[in-house]
Amino acid sequence: MKYTKKDFGSYKLHLINTDKFKTIKVRVSFHRVIKKEEITMRNILCDMFIQSSKKYKSKRDLTIKAQDLYAADIHTTNSRLGNYINTDFYLSVLNDKYTEEGNFASAIDFLSEIIFNPDVKDDAFNKEKLEIVKSAAKSALNSIKEDASNYSLIRMAEVFGKGEPISYRMTGYIEDLDKIDGSNLYQYYLDMINNDLVDIFVIGNIDEKSVADLIKKYFKFNVLKKRTVPFIVEEKKARSKKLIGRETIDNTQSKLAIACRVYGLSEYERNYPLTLFNVIFGGCSDSKLFKEVREENSLCYTIHSFPNKLDNVLIIRAGIDRANYKKTVSLIEKDLRDMCFGKFKQSDIDMAKEYLNTAFEEIEDSQGKIIDSYLMMELLGTDDIETKKEKIKKVTKNEIVKVAKKVTIDTIFYLEGVKDDRDWVKRIRC
Repeated sequence: MKYTKKDFGSYKLHLINTDKFKTIKVRVSFHRVIKKEEITMRNILCDMFIQSSKKYKSKRDLTIKAQDLYAADIHTTNSRLGNYINTDFYLSVLNDKYTEEGNFASAIDFLSEIIFNPDVKDDAFNKEKLEIVKSAAKSALNSIKEDASNYSLIRMAEVFGKGEPISYRMTGYIEDLDKIDGSNLYQYYLDMINNDLVDIFVIGNIDEKSVADLIKKYFKFNVLKKRTVPFIVEEKKARSKKLIGRETIDNTQSKLAIACRVYGLSEYERNYPLTLFNVIFGGCSDSKLFKEVREENSLCYTIHSFPNKLDNVLIIRAGIDRANYKKTVSLIEKDLRDMCFGKFKQSDIDMAKEYLNTAFEEIEDSQGKIIDSYLMMELLGTDDIETKKEKIKKVTKNEIVKVAKKVTIDTIFYLEGVKDDRDWVKRIRC
């Protein structure tokens, strides 16, 4: 695998040359500092791209064109990376070696059509299609509680990180939908195209010069502003007293979401000892939380932890019976104390290192995950996969314990499942 980066001033092109895949995958990433009031607008815009364009007047027309390109896949997503909101355009298409010469170039032309030539007339997006997208968004936002597990994380983040990027709902806000019309959406689109930071990734069995020339032909931006805000959110110390949030939901199962502040980590600690800490603590089926809380004490249906390194947060989530709330929290707190006192074995460390080594190998089997890895290298200055493998091998127990002592429970959010409708309607205590 060969990696090359080209800086064209207005955007950066990342070429990853490998003969491991029959497809070529392209990812065009637009990112800017996140603002809560822009999230809904950004989501609607993201959906509008795949409704139509100037040339392809309907979603059906776009689908037919993608099929003509040997079933090319094109889609868009929005996400948050720390302090930034990220809009991605994805293209996956068979290499010309398996189709016909010029198919990849046609696919790039198609992708650029979607990005640079939206369905706009008189400086406004198509009103009819916009209303369809807004209606679908409204339905999705009205049903957000139906996924209790995800909703518990949303509410935990709002209680835990009020005013911080982690608290923003990436689903958007229903009260902002009526503010969006074809004209202000188009102005926001122009702002994104002209002012967002842009990274373009291409991975596959490629001729680097030809691909670079093709991208330069179809992707033209104004000179962009330099990045002035880091992607990693400024770290904060945990509250002196735990914040307890509680809300009831009409569900047979309750959800527990716990946010831990991780404070005072070095870059090395954030990327390596913390990663190993998490695997041992709650990051896999051989972890302390999984074995002790779920298997040995039967207190939950599911439980796991994961670090949100861009927010300096570690999150624990579990699905539990209502009656097991106090016991579950108590045991989680005990397991965290045990990690701080080094009450885990060398075999746990060996297990975690093997688990991560397997995960690194799986990255190399996925074009999307490889791109994710290189994106983090670009945005955060993280190591490449091979370097990560070597550094993980060398992490010691003392380093893991040192990191464990920097993990402090800040907020416990309990989404309590209740059966009695009369009980849950007004019981919101946050």
